[in-house]
Formats: sequence, C-alpha cells, structure tokens
Amino acid sequence: MAFNDLLKQVGGVGRFQKIQVTLVVLPLLLMASQNTLQNFTAAIPTHHCRPPADANLSKDRELEAWLPQDRQGRPESCLRFTSPQQGPPSSNGTGANSTGATEPCTDGWIYDKSTFPSTIVTEWDLVCSHRALRQLGQSLYMVGVLFGAMVFGSLSDRLGRRKVLILNYLQTAVSGTCTAFAPNFSVYCVFRLLSGMSLAGIALNCMTLNVEWMPIHTRAYVGTLMGYTYSLGQFLLAGVAYAVPHWRHLQLLVSAPFFAFFIYSWFFIESARWQVSSGRLDLTLRSLQRVAWINGKQEEGAKLSIEVIRASLQKELTMGKGQASAMELLRCPTLRRLFLCLSLLWFATSFAYYGLVMDLQGFGVSIYLIQVIFGAVDLPAKLVGFLVINFLGRRPAQMASLFLAGVCILVNAVVPQDQSIVRTFFAVLGKGCLASSFNCIFLYTGELYPTMVRQTGMGMGSTMARVGSIVSPLVSMTAELYHSVPLFIYGAVPMAASAAIALLPETLGQPLPDTVQDEERESEATAARAAEADGPTPGLSRGEEWTLSTRRGLTEP
Repeated sequence: MAFNDLLKQVGGVGRFQKIQVTLVVLPLLLMASQNTLQNFTAAIPTHHCRPPADANLSKDRELEAWLPQDRQGRPESCLRFTSPQQGPPSSNGTGANSTGATEPCTDGWIYDKSTFPSTIVTEWDLVCSHRALRQLGQSLYMVGVLFGAMVFGSLSDRLGRRKVLILNYLQTAVSGTCTAFAPNFSVYCVFRLLSGMSLAGIALNCMTLNVEWMPIHTRAYVGTLMGYTYSLGQFLLAGVAYAVPHWRHLQLLVSAPFFAFFIYSWFFIESARWQVSSGRLDLTLRSLQRVAWINGKQEEGAKLSIEVIRASLQKELTMGKGQASAMELLRCPTLRRLFLCLSLLWFATSFAYYGLVMDLQGFGVSIYLIQVIFGAVDLPAKLVGFLVINFLGRRPAQMASLFLAGVCILVNAVVPQDQSIVRTFFAVLGKGCLASSFNCIFLYTGELYPTMVRQTGMGMGSTMARVGSIVSPLVSMTAELYHSVPLFIYGAVPMAASAAIALLPETLGQPLPDTVQDEERESEATAARAAEADGPTPGLSRGEEWTLSTRRGLTEP
C-alpha cells in the first residue's frame, strides 16, 4: 500500500490524473476505426464483367447480352460470354443466352458505386480469383498487431510507458497516412502491418500508464472509461465512413489526428511506479513533485525527498529489480500459472469477437446500420460489466461475460437461417458480452502482473489475442462443410476458456504487485493462511494449495 499512499499524498485523483487520463484515452476513439476499417475501405460492391473494348453497347440490352445470369436472375460476377448472346432471359433466371460459352473477366469489372464509390477492391480489382487478397490485407494488419504486442510490451518495461507511447503515436500517424497514398496493394499491406504494430503498443500503454497513476479504488473506473471510449469510436467510424465513402480520404481522416496525439504526448508524465521498479528514485521524486504541483499540493510535494521515497518504498527497493522478459513469465511457477490462464482468456475473447465483427456485409442489411448496432450494444454491456467488476469482482465479471458470449453464439448456431431477426439479436448480444470481456481482461491482466513484467505480460496477452484474431477467419472456411460449424467453434472456445478463471486470484481492492517476489510472497502467504485455517490438504502441492486458497477468497489484509 506504500505507493498508493504516496499517490494520495500528492493529490489522489486530482487535476493531473483527470487531464492525463483524458489525453491518453482520446486516441482510443480512433482505435476502433483502425481495427475494423476494412469493413468499409475493403467493402465489395456489386460487380460484373466489363465487355470487350470493341463491343458495341449503343443498343438497349447490349450489355446484358454479354452477361450470363445466376439462378436468382442476377448477372454473374466473374464470368462473361465469349460473344454477345441474343434472346430474353427465361422466367427461371437462367436465360436463353445461358447456353453460350463463357470466360473470366479478362477486361476487368464494372462496379456499382452507388454505396461505395471507391474501395481497395474497386481500385485494385480484388474480386473473383483475387478475392483472397482482400482478406490478406486484414490478416497482415492483425499480424502487425501481434508483432507490436510482442515488441512494444517488453520494450515499455525496459524504456518506460511514455517513450514507447510517443513512438507509437508517430508510427501510427506516418504509416496510416502512407497507407492512404499507397500506389499499389503490396505497399498498402506493408503500411497496414506497420499501423497494426503501433496500435497494439498504444492499446497496451494507454491502459498501463493510466492504471499506474491511479489509486486502487479508481482503477475499475479508468478501465471502464477506456472501454466506453472504444465503443464510441465504433459510432464515430459509422458516421465518418458514411460521410467520407472514398477509401483514401477515410484512411487519411482516421490517421492524421495521430500527429496531434504525438505532439501533446510529450507532455505526459512517466509512470512513477515504473521508475521506482527501475531504481530511478531521482526521476520518481521529480515526477511525484510535478504531479503534486499540478494537483495543487505544492506543500506535500516539497516534503518529498529521495530519503522519504526510499523509506516509504523500502520493500520494493530491497526486493530488487525483476527481469522484464517473456521467459520470466514461464520461469516462475506463480507467473506461469497467470500467463497460461490469461493467455487462454485473451485468445478466446479475441477469437470469438473477430469471428462476429469482421463480416458485417454478411448480415444482409446496411453495413452502416450494423456498425451502429454493434457499437450501441457495448454501452449497456459495459455498464453491467463495470458494476460487476467494481462490486462483485474481476473474476465473476470475466467468467460471466465469456460464458454468456459462448452461449449466445451456440444458440445462434442452432437457430434456423431464415429467422434473421433472432439470429441477429443473439449475435449482437454475444458481441456485447465479448466487448465486456475485453474491457475486463485489460484491467484484470494489469492488476495481476507485477510492475516489472506488467507490460511484458500485457504484451503476451495481447499477442495471444492477435493469434485468435488471425485464426478466426480461417475457422469461417469450415462453413463449406456445414454452415453452422464456425458458430459452434466460436461459441465453444469462450465457454471452455471461462473455466480457467477459477485458477486466478481476485484483485478487487488489492494493491498492484511491484516485483516478481511480491507475487511469490503473496501466493506463499495465502497458501500458509489456508493451511492454518483448514489444515493441509493431502496430495496437494504448495501451488495447488495457493490456487485452492484464492478460490476461497483468502487475501492479504
């Protein structure tokens, strides 16, 4: 509780916390736009083959003479006749001309630009035999997010949250702007990958920098605020995409503001908690005094000195600095349990989430309306999640959100295809539960890992989430076996993952651990208290005793 007492001494939740939290959270409005941007910039308009250049289209219905029709009486998207056919179409839509020889669209395509005047699909003809390239662009973006989580999570534990966040803002601004001016699809994919990397770093460091500057009782409020900001970004994307349908203009519009975020991020104050764990007491003193001055607590700030900080944080300093590496998460038994359980939760949440939200055109209604509905359901879902997180605890919130999401998706899998309203209802409800799960997992992970490996742990968790988002589109291919198979998989994974939460301790009202040794001492003390209260359980190891004790709700006072 020592560092929490220092925060209260310099103002608690004062002017500084309110300003910095607001400025750190603001870029999250555009993170939702970046994550699901390809729903709009890579939308597939109705299209059909372009007739040969020497075709005479001056007569009525001359264009239709080149286009075979499908069983619904619509022009085929990827075939044309080798020569114009005559005769009106028949009543079943096959047409008298359907017996003619056909060929691929060797002269390109004609697109219906009434809804989407320009997308990467229409500009680079990512249809028919090149249709898979459209998904490649989104997959490479997710690969970038995966790399970013791996790189920037560990880097911020070594260099600090502020420095990495400044770098991420600049990288997002530059790569996003370059994407808008990409001359070809290959260059587009490269810059989208770089954008994904930097956005992963922003997501990780925004949460950690805010949480480490807030007192214990306000951490859930900060996590919920960040979740709501992301949800509002989904509304923003729907409105901006409707107003700016040209994909290059839309890409530029959601990327250029990061230049402003980069400029003002230089005024952020580095996490004093990270500075303490790095052994930089001079920087810690300077940061705390700046915060005290901004909060109007100059007298309290003047009373601080390196000796006062050393005496207050004696435990953190004598425990030594931990190894900020991914291997530390596997080397220590206590951290290994956290790592494996949290990795499963991150993977399951992202896997099911992106299975639902990355195919908005598949709902058969306006893509803008679905984007708004998917954003709207987050508002009540995250409110309920916040109440559970703040009053019942992180464990029940995480378990309920994942389990209910799986139930909704599984119900959706057995509802008949023709009941679109019912299926849409359960899909939206499941998406709301998964959004609440994301909101909780960010906060829960940051509270479980010690300071010196917190960003590394967050980064590894986010890495597993990105693995889930990359695997998710591949599962959709199983629909060729049976149309509901993907939904059964999307529903079963989060339900199974929710069981792992039983192995995690509750963090409601508990101080943030600062070192790896803190985490070990906490588990040992809890196991000892459990042994004293109930006696040793035959056949259980010390780690199993600790798991059992945390499930009984035993915590340090």
